[in-house]
Amino acid sequence: MTDDAEDRADADGSAVDPASPNVPPNDRDGPDAPVDFGDLTLPQRAFVAAVQNPTRGVVIAGLLAFAFSFYVAFWLVFPRVAAFMSAIGAVLIGLVALVYLVSGRLSR
Repeated sequence: MTDDAEDRADADGSAVDPASPNVPPNDRDGPDAPVDFGDLTLPQRAFVAAVQNPTRGVVIAGLLAFAFSFYVAFWLVFPRVAAFMSAIGAVLIGLVALVYLVSGRLSR
């Protein structure tokens, strides 16, 4: 058992589940209480994922940098095609955002 688990152990040595109804509410909401991943916001989830696997975060940042440099080069070489494709992308992003907002309001 770890030091934290020893602090929360019963007299017989079994660990106490912080979510059980036998634990006082102030122990459930304490700084050592486990946090449900579903309660985190998107930036908090990204931070937790980056802390758990920093190599993946570096690879994703590198891929995003490569994609951005490719996009800039595309604008420099084919400005009209890039403008047309950017407009299509903006419309698609707008549609996705609209569907997201509508589905969120309908699910309530």
